[in-house]
Amino acid sequence: MRLQDKVAIITGGGSGMGRTAALIFAGHGAKVVVAEFSEAAGRETVDLVEAAGGTASFVRADVSSEVDAKSMVDHAISTYGRLDVLYNNAGIMPEADHSVIDTDVAVWDQVMAVNVRGIFLGCKYAIPHMAEQGSGSIINIASFVALVGCSVPQDAYTASKGALLALTRSLAVQFGPKGIRTNAICPGPIETPMLMDWLLKDEAAKQLRLARNPTGRFGKPEEIVNMAVYLASDESRFTNGAQLVVDGGISVNYF
Repeated sequence: MRLQDKVAIITGGGSGMGRTAALIFAGHGAKVVVAEFSEAAGRETVDLVEAAGGTASFVRADVSSEVDAKSMVDHAISTYGRLDVLYNNAGIMPEADHSVIDTDVAVWDQVMAVNVRGIFLGCKYAIPHMAEQGSGSIINIASFVALVGCSVPQDAYTASKGALLALTRSLAVQFGPKGIRTNAICPGPIETPMLMDWLLKDEAAKQLRLARNPTGRFGKPEEIVNMAVYLASDESRFTNGAQLVVDGGISVNYF
């Protein structure tokens, strides 16, 4: 198995790509810590992993809270004895996030707290343990919108994902010498509840996004997680500081 005996924290593991990641990582032999704000959703993911024969445990975590971030990492170490992978998947994309000229400061701050501070805090407490053991993989879920401009803006979300790419490069340079690899995945539009719930309410927005993707469809969660499995595994031991775009070609389409 590609992740045999590795210990992975997956933030936002209660739904969407996070839940898919927990199931696939465990299927490859990883011991998974499901870090999730919703206890019911997180425990349901653990039940699904265990029903499939995998190993998982739940820890309630608001990733924007320093206390919760530390507890999340402490849980992994106390339960499994080590930490090999920090999969920074948790993120938000509020409907009220628009252009800078009509987005409330409270919405902007909320997005930055979860999407940027949450990654900072997870890394703050995970990296020392990885450095002590001389190895580790940090996987940051960014977005294709960090690479292109958008005429239908979500400026807080876009800025947060751009910040994440910059942080990824900095961590890769700082901690690569200690055996810790840091990489980012930039997904295109993926069929997750967060995106689909919004697009189902706005058929025009859905069709606009489909028309701009050369594949003519949205991505599947497992198509992102399969890239993450590579980054979590020893197969990617020379991959560090990369931003891997998995978007069906939407970011290279001129029209």
